[in-house]
Amino acid sequence: MQTFKKIKEFYKENNKKTLVIYIVLRLLVIISMIWQLFRQNWSNVFLCVLTLILFTIPYFLDKKFKIELPTVLEIIILLFIFSAEILGEIQNFYGTFKHWDTILHTINGFLCAAIGFSLIDILNQNEKIRMKLSPIFVALVAFCFSMTVGVLWEFFEFGADTFFRTDMQKDRIITSMSTVTLHPEGKNIPVKIDNIYSTIINYLDKNGKEESKIIEGGYLDIGIIDTMKDLLVNFIGAVVFSLIGYLYIKNRDKYKFAEEFMPKARQN
Repeated sequence: MQTFKKIKEFYKENNKKTLVIYIVLRLLVIISMIWQLFRQNWSNVFLCVLTLILFTIPYFLDKKFKIELPTVLEIIILLFIFSAEILGEIQNFYGTFKHWDTILHTINGFLCAAIGFSLIDILNQNEKIRMKLSPIFVALVAFCFSMTVGVLWEFFEFGADTFFRTDMQKDRIITSMSTVTLHPEGKNIPVKIDNIYSTIINYLDKNGKEESKIIEGGYLDIGIIDTMKDLLVNFIGAVVFSLIGYLYIKNRDKYKFAEEFMPKARQN
């Protein structure tokens, strides 16, 4: 409660628009958490608590690390966290809206490139540092930073699916495949199969009883397409801001809007 009061005062001093959005989103998360408590869905209660903690990131970045976030970036971060955890996971927007996950990963690639870019740009403008990096190199570092974050997130999803039996790397139904596993002589020659209309899965339940399920519509791909799609759209977002950042360094006045997405070292 004390932390909430401090954050409230912080937003009051800096930007009232962000304060309104923060309070509205916080109330929605608390309402969602109460509802999940009634349903005794403890995993979703944990997600709500995690969301409330993540909402404090802008505040602690400013207070602990003296990093100031532009209003636009701050609002996007709050909305991004809410969209990913509450709407995406608890309200199942990932399943309801086909491109919800794609949109979030694209935004993530864009924002991470902006953060990586700003870190190098801050050093470039520091008079105590003699080395000055070229615009193309700064843009390249921003791109690599964004892609690294994207890859680490996919590692996290894979780890959660492997050790905690979640399904963060969403499965997908496909109707064609190419694999060397089905080659009759075991050769390294891919066998192409088209027009797959169903898959039968045989397995043993907890009691050792044999069960089977039929997946209509095709073959069940276990996460690889989802992972590669996420990395691809992260790549697109990273490229877009890296180009914007490059143009910004070349002409800061003309492309000043890029500053709305770039954290800055707070000036005392």
